[in-house]
Amino acid sequence: MAFCFPGVLLGCLAAIGCSKPPMVSGEFSVRSPAFASGEPIPKRHAYSPEGENVSPALEWSGAPADTKEWVVIVEDPIPQREIFVSWVAYGIPGSMTGLPEGIPADQPSAAGVVQGTNDFGHLGWGGPLPHAGDAPHRFWFWVYALDAKLNLEPGATKADVVKAMTHHILANGKMFGTYKR
Repeated sequence: MAFCFPGVLLGCLAAIGCSKPPMVSGEFSVRSPAFASGEPIPKRHAYSPEGENVSPALEWSGAPADTKEWVVIVEDPIPQREIFVSWVAYGIPGSMTGLPEGIPADQPSAAGVVQGTNDFGHLGWGGPLPHAGDAPHRFWFWVYALDAKLNLEPGATKADVVKAMTHHILANGKMFGTYKR
């Protein structure tokens, strides 16, 4: 299985066998009311035993008006290790401008979101849980505007979603939060 950072999507697509790069025409703004980009993610969003594993609310603006679907991928690029995927969410209607806090992790489809499998091996949000004593980890929140609906079943992996959206990316936005135990 290929692990890759969406910001370097071209290399990732090659790693999972895609031959053509995605066409991305622009960027848009992504933010969370729970924390500012570059700031610590509140403990309530952390995975057990430290937090409540509640997905943070996200908001986006400035994306293409013809967006048909949104995709959210959250990952932790662990230094000297592979990238850990915390959340894969897709099937988000193009009319939405964000996600509410607390999308149930045990529901394949909730609040207008189809949830994929994270690297904990579960559906939905799997919040921060770095090793105690590690340097602060950066959790990147990537949001993609697509020109088509993916029609993927619940439980898709990041690789499945990246492959399906390859030729449909209109624009993307990002932000990150930090977390330390």
